Amino acid sequence: MFTGIIEETGTVVRVYRADGAAQVEVRCDLVTSDAAPGDSISVDGCCLTVTELTADGFLADVMGETLARTTLGDARPGDAVNLERAVRVDGRLGGHIVQGHVDGVVEVAAIVPEGEWTTMAFALPRSLAPYVAEKGSVTIAGVSLTVASVEEGSFSVGLIPTTLEATTLGGVAVGDVVNLEVDVLAKYVQRLMGADSASEADRATEQEVQ
Repeated sequence: MFTGIIEETGTVVRVYRADGAAQVEVRCDLVTSDAAPGDSISVDGCCLTVTELTADGFLADVMGETLARTTLGDARPGDAVNLERAVRVDGRLGGHIVQGHVDGVVEVAAIVPEGEWTTMAFALPRSLAPYVAEKGSVTIAGVSLTVASVEEGSFSVGLIPTTLEATTLGGVAVGDVVNLEVDVLAKYVQRLMGADSASEADRATEQEVQ
């Protein structure tokens, strides 16, 4: 589990691809200072397991599912990535509950400077729209953000200068794609509501049969 508060940005050193999977090598400083093989690190919002520590970073295996559903599928040497260690139980939850399970990639639709902050809009797939609410939480490229507004087919967030400087979001352009994880609580609520509806339908069918 993570919080979406980025600790540092790292650099993709190598990507080894084979048989539909890959191994990624990331150069970094802070997040491996107390890491060991088997630990979890969020890489641009994707929860990856450290398989080996290197002199200046770590290696992680990436499954085909992750390559297909996240920006790691197009990762190249030199790419900057947002990094966060798994949250400590005795630590502060500065962002929100983040699983590191990316729900999909979304395109940057607009970037609008607003004086002291920047508004950034993203395309919103219809399948994920029910989970994105105004003033709710989303994770973009591993960064915990508050939804400023939701429109048909898109949503926007406000970014302060610190976020732009300390994460890769400061370097994105319109048309780029980024990883999106919606609020896990919203997903469970939607699932439970669906289960309730299914149960009601089953009860109605049973009554008709009787």
